[in-house]
Amino acid sequence: MSHWRKDHLGASSSEPLKVIIIGNGPSGICLSYLLSGYTPYVKPDAVHPHPLLQRKLLESPGVSILDQDLDYLSEGLEGRCESPVALLFDALLRPDTDFGGNIESVLTWKLQKERAIPHVVLGRNLPGGAWHSIEGSMVTLSQGQWMGLPDLQVKDWMRKKRRGLRNSRATAGDIAQYYRDYVNKKGLGHNFVSGAVVTAVEWGIPEPSGSGAQDPSPLFRVSGFLTAEDQSQQPFSLCARNVVLATGTSDSPARLGIPGETLPFVHHELSALEVATRAGTVTPASDPVLIIGAGLSAADAVLYARHYNIPVIHAFRRPVDDPGLVFNQLPKMLYPEYHKVHQMMRGQSILSPSPYEGYRSLPEHQLLLFKEDRQAVFQDPKGLQKVFGISLVLVLIGSHPDLSFLPGAGADLAVDPDQPLSAKRNPIDVDTFTYQSTQQEGLYAVGPLAGDNFVRFVQGGALAVASSLLKKEARKPP
Repeated sequence: MSHWRKDHLGASSSEPLKVIIIGNGPSGICLSYLLSGYTPYVKPDAVHPHPLLQRKLLESPGVSILDQDLDYLSEGLEGRCESPVALLFDALLRPDTDFGGNIESVLTWKLQKERAIPHVVLGRNLPGGAWHSIEGSMVTLSQGQWMGLPDLQVKDWMRKKRRGLRNSRATAGDIAQYYRDYVNKKGLGHNFVSGAVVTAVEWGIPEPSGSGAQDPSPLFRVSGFLTAEDQSQQPFSLCARNVVLATGTSDSPARLGIPGETLPFVHHELSALEVATRAGTVTPASDPVLIIGAGLSAADAVLYARHYNIPVIHAFRRPVDDPGLVFNQLPKMLYPEYHKVHQMMRGQSILSPSPYEGYRSLPEHQLLLFKEDRQAVFQDPKGLQKVFGISLVLVLIGSHPDLSFLPGAGADLAVDPDQPLSAKRNPIDVDTFTYQSTQQEGLYAVGPLAGDNFVRFVQGGALAVASSLLKKEARKPP
């Protein structure tokens, strides 16, 4: 890490970097692993339970997956993701996991340093990205085994830490520590720079004089600043031949856009409740905490408040029986706590006695404004206004990617350039098998920015990018 800080971030280097990865969450970590020379091969004696895939794997024995035709290999695979490469890599890492099985991965990994592509990973936080911002005791949505990265299973890591999975799931704190450990155990640390905030990415930059490069592809300039331990800021400017966007979508919380939303008691992240609870500014004797939203983040906030006996008003615009609610898509056996929240949401409304002491739900209510004296004004389904006194507000209605460092905030890169960029509805438009932007050569996007929203599937995007970059390197003259 110090090597990069001293040699590359202090001033512009005359020789462009091969790859800059912006974002150090699971996508960025997995891609760094693949670009560091770790190469996946099919085990000679492996038998994949998918007969068509098994037949294809037998056609190229001894050839790395990175060097094979990902389009061909992934053809015919089906699963819980729309990306063929994500389904392929998941099938190779976890062959029968969707059927409740635990067949070992058919892959073996070889460290071939001659295949490594020099790169740097820039991240605001420690390696693990946004996982370090999540309350540590929260249990992950995905099963623990699905949170793992290549060649280090979460269950094995947990066993060595003398930790156990809860109902097949891990805590956010465990997963954040796992990602940090992964970077260290795989020897990737020298590629990572923490505390790096990217403020601008430009492309079409001319070759620096004297670099002697013959590569006709455009150059990118990545600018920003490093925040030191003493909070001082050191600017940096780097040139690269390829840039990978791996920033996720948790940077910019969605807002209601109503009067009073900027008042100091209105927050847009769960951590505000944790801080208030620890500081004693919110207690069981306080006015209720108002939680806005009907997704898993709002449910996490309800669970956290209930754990500390803090009274809650829970408001959301949808009906409780709306089939689009995420609770209706989660198996009850795996996610009992979320189904408990859904059951509470179905309970009596705030004007009637609630079967859950300290909790009231406000379904199909629209929030109109917040007042300075800590009052929230709602409109109910019949059009009547209601006012409630509250101690704290958490607006947890999703988040948007913050790509303000890109020209036009990245709008031109989306599938529909006329609509806001959204991980779920309008991601960055990338080639299906390389994850390279369809609008800009050398610019890649992985993870939620490319429409892959679970750790289990973001790794396929990293595989696609690594395969593409390796093939670019192979095409260059010696």
